[in-house]
Amino acid sequence: MVSISAIRSSNSRIFSTFPTGLVAVFVGATSGIGEATLKKFAQHVNNPRAYFIGRSQEAADRIVAECQTLNPRGEYIFRKADVSLIRVVDDVCEEIKAKEKSINILFLSCGVPSLDRSRTAEGLHLLAALNYYSRIRFITGLLPLMRQAPSLRRVVSVGGGGHEDELDRTDFQALKLPVEKLRGHLTSLVTLGLEAVAQTVPEVSFIHDYPGTVRTKLLDNMPEEVLKTLTFMPIDESGERHLFLATSAKFPTNNEADVMGVPLSDGVEVAVGTSGAMSSGIYSVGADCESASLAVLKLLSHLKERGLVQEVSQHTEGEFYRIIDG
Repeated sequence: MVSISAIRSSNSRIFSTFPTGLVAVFVGATSGIGEATLKKFAQHVNNPRAYFIGRSQEAADRIVAECQTLNPRGEYIFRKADVSLIRVVDDVCEEIKAKEKSINILFLSCGVPSLDRSRTAEGLHLLAALNYYSRIRFITGLLPLMRQAPSLRRVVSVGGGGHEDELDRTDFQALKLPVEKLRGHLTSLVTLGLEAVAQTVPEVSFIHDYPGTVRTKLLDNMPEEVLKTLTFMPIDESGERHLFLATSAKFPTNNEADVMGVPLSDGVEVAVGTSGAMSSGIYSVGADCESASLAVLKLLSHLKERGLVQEVSQHTEGEFYRIIDG
């Protein structure tokens, strides 16, 4: 486990490591982990510029004021949007691309506190739309700007990293899947979707992480008697850990010429990627900020050997074509 002291030490060196004016996009940052990480980004970066997307203007106004207090030299730009809709994602990406030449960090933590099988207006399973489809669409939409970044280039998707399980290729959207299989299926869907994208951009690093149990709005519908049995990670620590994931050299790209991130210290080592090798550019990471277990890496290897990366990619592109062009 990467200790919180090592993480805070790394975060304290962000200001001196990177050039001024890092640009980050936070999707789903008007509460919870996204908000906490956005605030840490504001606190530690020299002249930060952050776009954050969510559904609550009231929450956004509060967050902008709090970020300006943390770092008045930063710029904090809110875009109200329902990012479960692919067409809306495209609109947001176009707006950002019209304003920016490069992006350093894309942080994705949008979600829904429901396990029902409701669909979006575009016909996607709402849970899967927020956890997977819209995230992949943001990544592919903003990759041209990420490739132009002169220093840090990283994508962090908050979900179930390290909890991958078998993927049902007959039900990618998980519309009929039993509830007990949802997490493992959707986690693998995200990781394999990231694998497909990462194959085209070795100069960008990708992290799919599990944040641990954090008291956010996603747990509001959970019975209180269940909540009392859980051990929670403090939201402030979660923000620190996720900023570390977004900025540490522990998670390098697959391009050997790139050495990006806050230099390692305090016994922290380069992470093992989903390929089973160090510095592979894509990482499945647990709440301890360490790589997935050997058992999970073996499972991912089997999924890849069976051609699931290509199947997931083809399915995803098919859904996007149906929504946008069909």
